[in-house]
Parts: sequence; structure tokens; C-alpha cells
Amino acid sequence: MRLSWNEIRARAAAFATEWRTAHYERGQTQTFYNEFFEIFGTPRKRVAAFEEPVKKLGNKQGFIDLFWKGVLLVEHKSLGRPLAPAKTQALDYFPGLKDAELPRYILLSDFQTFELYDLETGTELKFTLADLPRHVEAFGFIMGVQKRVFKDQDPVNIIASELMGRLHDALKSSGYDGHDLERLLVRLVFCLFADDTGIFDIRDMFEDFIKDRTREDGSDLGLFLSRLFDVLNTAPEKRQKSLDEDLACFPYINGDLFAERLNFPDFNATMRNILLEACAFNWNAISPAIFGALFQSVMLPKERRKQGAHYTTERNILKVIQPLFLDNLRAEFSRAQTLRGPARKRALESLHEKLGQLTFFDPACGCGNFLIIAYRELRQLELEILRAQHPIGQRELDVAILSKLDVDQFYGIEISEFPARIAEIALWMMDHIMNNSLSVEFGESFLRIPLKKSPHILFADALETDWEKFLPPEKCSYVLGNPPFSGFVLRDEKTRKQMQILQSLGASGSRLDYVTAWFLKAGKYVQTGQAQIAFVATNSITQGEQVSQFWPALFDRYRLEISFAHRTFAWGSDARGVAHVHVVIIGLTRRDAEQPVKRLFSYEDINGDPGESLHSALSPYLFDAGALGDRHLVVQRSTTPLTGLPAPRVGSKPVDGGHYIIDTAERAKLVARHPDLSPFIRPYIGGQEFLNGGDRWILCLQKAKPEQIRRWPEIIKRIEAVRKFRTTEGGNLSKSLAETPLAFHVTVIPESPFLAIPEVSSERREYVPFGWLEPPVVPSN
Repeated sequence: MRLSWNEIRARAAAFATEWRTAHYERGQTQTFYNEFFEIFGTPRKRVAAFEEPVKKLGNKQGFIDLFWKGVLLVEHKSLGRPLAPAKTQALDYFPGLKDAELPRYILLSDFQTFELYDLETGTELKFTLADLPRHVEAFGFIMGVQKRVFKDQDPVNIIASELMGRLHDALKSSGYDGHDLERLLVRLVFCLFADDTGIFDIRDMFEDFIKDRTREDGSDLGLFLSRLFDVLNTAPEKRQKSLDEDLACFPYINGDLFAERLNFPDFNATMRNILLEACAFNWNAISPAIFGALFQSVMLPKERRKQGAHYTTERNILKVIQPLFLDNLRAEFSRAQTLRGPARKRALESLHEKLGQLTFFDPACGCGNFLIIAYRELRQLELEILRAQHPIGQRELDVAILSKLDVDQFYGIEISEFPARIAEIALWMMDHIMNNSLSVEFGESFLRIPLKKSPHILFADALETDWEKFLPPEKCSYVLGNPPFSGFVLRDEKTRKQMQILQSLGASGSRLDYVTAWFLKAGKYVQTGQAQIAFVATNSITQGEQVSQFWPALFDRYRLEISFAHRTFAWGSDARGVAHVHVVIIGLTRRDAEQPVKRLFSYEDINGDPGESLHSALSPYLFDAGALGDRHLVVQRSTTPLTGLPAPRVGSKPVDGGHYIIDTAERAKLVARHPDLSPFIRPYIGGQEFLNGGDRWILCLQKAKPEQIRRWPEIIKRIEAVRKFRTTEGGNLSKSLAETPLAFHVTVIPESPFLAIPEVSSERREYVPFGWLEPPVVPSN
């Protein structure tokens, strides 16, 4: 039976370790290549010969170092000899070979470096012996597997998500929707990943199963997938002895991933081709953190906005987890490495034990990106600790007992089922990737299949869930994530009711951003235990009126302090429809556990990298508060300017459904029919017109007499349309205005020149462009 890629990578790692000091060509070459072929379970003597005689260019006699007719020609040199002449030497043998003997591949090596040339595709690969485990699949031809060439994979995450988005759209348009579709996509993503990364023993067995066993019209594909899912959920000893051989070779996965019976979909030829295209993609190159972007790519923009879903790049996730815990853990590792003897051993063992006891909770986890990247970084640190504990040459170990980290240390709450299930599967995938890294490092294959431990991902509304029952706070180490961002204006009825929780949690304002509910609930949660908090948030919670309404609850009621913060920067996403939003990151710790030094990250360019400064205290406005008498000082809202200058105010808000707002052509027609209407039609200027030009007009009928209005039938129709809009389509505010349809919600009709400030400008402007306007102009809000 062909070896799995996991076993091959482990063998390659052991080979690289064994031959790391080899340097002399003549005495070691044949042993080197005999053992090289054994990496793939293929005895060299079955396929290739050493010192094959052949006539070289110019009819001179030559001897090929290693030759596999029709497949591979090897030229080998002693360490330090240049390989460029070796390639010329290899090509000089070609005139003396028959057409059927011409090799597809040329391999050049000096023991410590490799150069592999694929003459059919024109590709080349160069790497060191130490990197052989990472590139071992390039030699799949030794065991009869040709390496596929993948193009246009930059960035691979986007392409993968688009592929699955196309399959989602095709299935949904056919009527296969809801829970079954979401569950099916998650399972397919797992199978695609498993096919390329060694979870399935034979590379491409899922792709071959689809390609070879299902009809081209796709009519039986759903049935075959349903059978496969049953097999993946059944232990080998419980499978029927008469089970189809192609199905029987798939492993037992467990973990409840395939437990539920789904209504299987009816595929067609187009859907089958999309799935095969996804199979041909190299999922080995994917970070499991892609699946958040995958989910976003198949959501409608309207749903994204409503849920406040702004999916995160790895770069931005690291901005949260590095100052929250990773930097401290790495500093502890660095200190341990400076020690000697038993003290060093104890320090490394203590840190390793500590990693296995940490727990991480994301109460708005989405597709699990924060948890996934946190797990990856911790497993990478664990690998470095193991490397320090067990140097090369001292590794007679059982790899399966080395890792103390597992996915059951990670907890998340997610309001939508599809991303909750993706979070589970992506953590398992990251676990597999890191197990592969452990296997490569120690030269022994390590798989956690069938799955035994699971991440704790709860499908629920976090604001309506008792966090303490889900994860007791004394067992929680860190609360982190990227809660929903939606502001006051975008709230629906459910969100408005949920935000009433703010009063009971200590906030004083009614217009706070939705994200503040997560901060306050987290503040209450960490009152027992020692968990630290770090959330991404809209930058508005560190500006203006929200500061005085929100931060005193964190400081005074929950006795929290800012341990680190990122000042305003532009949010980025790996998903289709990138979220355009400016954010901050706030790290919080209990006052009785705070560190004396606070870290502040500031951005000269909001799209660039930050600079770091250290402080004794940070203000809620995110500046140095060390010199303030009260580091918790906030600016209270005032209804009158402190300077005595005129108060700024919002402009007119008609709440009219657009019926009072007209363009220049409409105005001209109305004035032509009713000249006496002209004084009641005034220029209407908002930020768009003020900054970019253009004309709008607004009907200001507040001072029009009833007998005048009766002469304007077109205007009467508009008044009735406004009344209907306010009655049927608006909220409670609109309904309260329905009986006075001539009045605006906010009426601002200046009688003298006024200073106009656009509510929205552009981040590219150095200054916000103010300007003077004068009657008859009416400013919008």
C-alpha cells in the first residue's frame, strides 16, 4: 500500500537529519540515493540504475550518476561544487538517449542542496536538504503521483473562498439551501483539505473518487457523497465487510463532523465541475483562517452590514494576540533559554505545562479566526520549546505524547450556525497542520485521527448567553475577539432591546455602539478569576460622547485598566467586499493584576505599521495619562459651548421618504406651472453637494398658506405621500410625525450666512473642508 504523505514527510525529516553532515560524492552517493528512494517506499533498484553508460554530446563515453529511463536523470556532486555545470553535463547525455528514454525530470544535488527541473512544464525547484520535508511532494513521481501545477494562487485564500462561493451559489440557486447547504459545504471543505494534507492516507483519493465513480452529468454525486459521509462517520470495525473498496479505504474521522444525516443534494454537470475544480486546487497552501473569509464571500453585503461582520486578516489578529499573551510567553521562553543546566530544564518544562493549561474564549467568534491563529502561534511556540528540550541526536521519543496543547482549550460563541461549524472544523485543520510540523521536526508521523477532542463552539447569541455557565471565569485565561460593530443608527428592533443590557451593566448612554455590550459583559465576567480582555472596536468608543457614557463603568464598577491599545487604524479583510472601517484595539486587565508598563501602538499612516511607546497609564482617549492627576478623566457632554461661541447643530432632516427632495429638472417644471411656488423651493446642500458639486432642491412648505397649497395639485400628492411613508414605512419616530406632514423632523432654514461642516469627508484629505453658505440654501443633516 502506498505510504501516506504524513509518513513520507516524517521519513524525509529523518533522512535530512541523518545526512546533514554528508559532503563527499564518491563514497556516499549510492547509499544516499538508496535511502532517498526509501523515503517514498520505492526500492531504488526496482526503477533506477547507478553509473548508466551513455554516449555524450560529441560521441564521448559518459556515465549518468543515477538514471531512471523515461523519468529521472540525476547528476550528483561533492559539497561545495557548483551545480550549474552539472546541469549542462546532464543535458549533454540527451543525444545518446532514445526518445522513450528521455527523462522528464533532472535532479542536481551536492548532498545539502537540491535542484529539480521538470522539463515538461518548464518549472524548477531549489531548496536545501533541511527543507526537504516541505518540498517532498515534488518527488511524488517516484511513487507514481505526478505533482500538479497550480497557478494564480495569489492570494490563495481569496481564490479558495471564491471557489467555494461559486459552489454555494450554484447549489442555493437550485433550491438546496439553509442548514443542509451550510453543513454540506463545511464537510466538503474538510474533504478537500484532507485530500491534500495527509488526513486521507492517499493523496487525491477524494478527487479520484468523485472523478472516477460519479457520472459526468452529476446525477449520482449527491448519493455518493451521502455514502461517503456515512463511511467517514463509521469506525472500521463497524463497517460492513461488503463495503465498496473505494469507500472502505477512507479513514474514520469522528468528532461529530459527519454524524448528522443530511438531505443529499441533486447535483448537475456544472456543480460537479465546480467541485472538481475545487478538488484540483492546492488546499495544502491554505491557512485554516481562510474560512472566515470563505463565509463572508458567500454572504450578501446587506447581511454583512447588519451583522457587523468585518472579517480579519492574520496581520490584524496578531495585533490583538501578541500584546495580550504571545509576547509575554515568548519573553518567558527567551529567559528560559538563557539559563543553564537543571534551571533551564525546569523553566522550559514549566512553560510547556503552562501552555497546556491556558484557555481562550472568543464570545463573538464568527468562523474562529482569532482562535485559529492563537492556536497556531501557541503550537509554533510549543514546537520551539520541544526543539530546545530535545536537541537533534537526543530524540528517542514518542511524538504522540509531546504536544500538551489541543483544540479543547478553545471556546467560542457564534450567533450563526454556518460560521460556528466552520470554526470547529478550521481548528481541527490547524491542529492537523501543526501535527504535521511536529512530525517533520521529530521524524515520526503523528495524526490525531480519529478525532478525540473538540473545540467548544456554542451556536447561540452571546448577549443572551450566560458566559459563566459556558466557561467558568476562573478557568478562563483570555477573552478576545472582534465583536459586531454596528452603530446606533443601524440597529434593528432586536438589537435595540439587547442594548438595554447596558444600563444593568453600568453604562449611562442610549447611543453607544453595539460593541460596548461585549466590553461591559466581559468586564462583569472577569470579576472572578484572572482572565484578561482584548477586543477590536470601532474607534468611536474612544472619542466624543461615548467615552463619558461607557468608560466609567469599566474603570469604577469593574475596576479594569487599559493594559495596551492600538490607536485608530484601517481595518483589513481577506474577504470579498472588504470592510471599510476604522478601529482601535483595547486590552484590559483587572486593576489588582495590572502591569506597571502599558503599551501604546500609534499610526502615522492608518494603513501602515504602528510605532510603540511605553507608559505608566493610558487614558480612554488612548494617550499617555501618566502625568494626569486622574488617569480616568473623561469629558462630559455639554449642551452649550464652553467658549461662548454659537453652538453647532445638525441640519434639516425631513424624514419624507424623498418626496420633498427634487432635482433641477423637476424644479423647473413645477415653477413653470406655478411661479408662486418658487420661494418654497430652496437649494438643498449636504456633504455630497458641498464637496463634489451637484444640485438638489427641497420643498420647504412650513410657511405656505392652505389656500396656496390647494392651488398646487402636484404638491398635495407629495404631502400625502409623505404622510403615508411616515405612517407605514418608518419607525415610531416617523409615525409620530405623520399627522404634521409639512413639518420636518429637524427643521433648520437659516436666515443669515452660516458655517457648513460636512458630516462625512475622506481619510485622504489633510483637512476637513469647512465653508460659508448663505440663504436661500438649506443644509441637510
